[in-house]
Amino acid sequence: MPISLPTRTPVKAGTATHCPYCALQCGMNVTVDDTVGKTVTITPREDIPAGAGGLCQKGWTAGELLTSGERLTTPLLYGRPVGWDEALDFVADRIRAVQEEHGPNGVAVFGGGGLTNEKAYQLGKFARMVLKTSQIDYNGRFCMSSAAAATNRAFGMDRGLPFPITDLARADAVLLAGGNVAETMPPFVRHLTAMRGRGGRLIVIDPRVTATARQADLHLQPTPGTDLALALGLLHIVITEGHVDEDYVAARTSGFDAVRTSAAAWWPERVERITGVPVAQMRVAAAILGDADRAAILTGRGAEQHAKGTDTVSAFINLALALGLPGREGSGYGCVTGQGNGQGGREHGQKADQLPGYRRIDDPAARAHVAAVWGIEPEDLPGPGRSAYELLDALGTAGGPRALLLFGSNPAVSAPRAGHIVERINSLDLLVVSDLVMSETAALADVVLPTTQWAEESGTMTNLEGRVLLRRQAVAPPSGVRSDLEILRGLAVRLRGAEGFSTDPREVFDELRRASAGGIADYAGITYERIVAETGVFWPCPAEDHPGTPRPFLDRFATSDGRARFVPVEHRPPDEDIDHEYPLYLTTGRVLAHYQSGAQTRRIPALNAVVSGPFVELHPDLAEHLEVSSGETLRVISRRGETEGVARVNPAIRPDTVFMPFHWPGVNLLTNPALDPVSRMPEFKVCAVRVERAG
Repeated sequence: MPISLPTRTPVKAGTATHCPYCALQCGMNVTVDDTVGKTVTITPREDIPAGAGGLCQKGWTAGELLTSGERLTTPLLYGRPVGWDEALDFVADRIRAVQEEHGPNGVAVFGGGGLTNEKAYQLGKFARMVLKTSQIDYNGRFCMSSAAAATNRAFGMDRGLPFPITDLARADAVLLAGGNVAETMPPFVRHLTAMRGRGGRLIVIDPRVTATARQADLHLQPTPGTDLALALGLLHIVITEGHVDEDYVAARTSGFDAVRTSAAAWWPERVERITGVPVAQMRVAAAILGDADRAAILTGRGAEQHAKGTDTVSAFINLALALGLPGREGSGYGCVTGQGNGQGGREHGQKADQLPGYRRIDDPAARAHVAAVWGIEPEDLPGPGRSAYELLDALGTAGGPRALLLFGSNPAVSAPRAGHIVERINSLDLLVVSDLVMSETAALADVVLPTTQWAEESGTMTNLEGRVLLRRQAVAPPSGVRSDLEILRGLAVRLRGAEGFSTDPREVFDELRRASAGGIADYAGITYERIVAETGVFWPCPAEDHPGTPRPFLDRFATSDGRARFVPVEHRPPDEDIDHEYPLYLTTGRVLAHYQSGAQTRRIPALNAVVSGPFVELHPDLAEHLEVSSGETLRVISRRGETEGVARVNPAIRPDTVFMPFHWPGVNLLTNPALDPVSRMPEFKVCAVRVERAG
């Protein structure tokens, strides 16, 4: 669709690039036309397999944000427009003052899963080399961390899909637990449709009859927070009904005996009482998977965003291993990565416990390698810091950070127990936000720095398959706007006189290649030229003559002995279960028209016309009990806060559950910050609430 563009100079016309939203990173062409009042036209690219030549409505309208009157175009200091030198001088002076009083860890950095690989890498380097702080994490901790922790302990490597997404079309069965790809990444469905078109069968696990579940051959509808018990019940049936691939288990795995023993306690009738899923449906699901020659088991945020999310993913991996799926062409376990660079963003140094290349920050060899690339001594690198929620929770407290630099995130909306997090942010001595619009978090900042957006800069993204892609600059940014690389360079020079902070994405990527070399996520052999010539390169790719690795587990897993590890796990209830005072489960998620905290999509009129505000989906039986109808305003109350939404009466949800999309302020006032003990993932997906009429 044509989109009006304010007066600015286009860099080029017909630029091949990628969508700014989800981890499919669908290909698109951005064409600037000077002859018709300066318009931008977006069309899909056919050469990017993950998107299969498609775009969703978010992608089609992505250019509208380039024209938005809400774009930030000048730095703001306490709300007053100032020049860049004044803004950066102020920030540098305040950082020095805070660190002189509170030490290096008095300043924290918070990043995002939408930043390019170059920006994520440079942000981690800036935190550790210039600020010398251990206090850095990112919003991907709220997205991918449970799956990452589980796949690391099972396979020795975390790559969302350790196989090309096109393998799904060749499968005989796909089980998707806790994902609604028909709304969150619609072009993904093309691969599932192709699979079903050749006779394959789709199983969906979700408490709601979502758009994805409606396309499934079998929909299992568990009570929120019971996915782990359901996975254990499916494994029990697979074992007792003879579907275990014993030869595969013996040759390629370890630890199955302990898992076989623990699964014996999860007989189907017990699991039905916990989950509400009928035994007959469980048996059908196990048979579909057990009879398939090729099958894939996938998890999404619905299964992962729990205080037991790591164990839940481990249970589904155990099921996949028992069936002999991982490491076989056309089969496997995979995680449906959410954020645009959710994969690459966690590989190169934004996480509190990691260095570039997916290296552990407490590994002496990793520290030595990265320090050599950066030209510092290993002992100059800080150690592990706080995870995302723990970092935000510590802001402004005794012993916690007193200043925060925030790039590419909006925790005032997206963090659990968001009201408390806003209080913590307001207690800071300094908040600096780099953003392209005045997000809810930017509105709280002392200093707001206007930054470039997706079509105004170049850089690499790593999609859900582990395919490194090149996002190209298509239009020039508005006058007065700088890239995050330029912002980091400006602060680095002021704080340490530091060299080594290039503003050229290609130069930063070449340094990232050296820093990642030899690591789990090895990008050493990936160049911009190869990405263009090959339409993306799969990591690990240790040398320029290496073909890349679409399927890393075909010969061996990335563990010390090459075997995948079964991990015994046990179901436990949600951290907060329903009771007399709070008798309903709340689960949250996304809708087709919006993305993440909505800071971008809520500013696009065409998307707001589809869904303009928060709603409360509830079952007709619950609506009758509450004596409410669709369209009425409801108040939803948890132990942490309350918010309002418009009632949507829908039989697609369980009678004991309500659903709210989290793209608007207020919804995460309700959610529970209880953390997974391994991944430090908050329990976004289930908490206890009560619902009543507003007013």
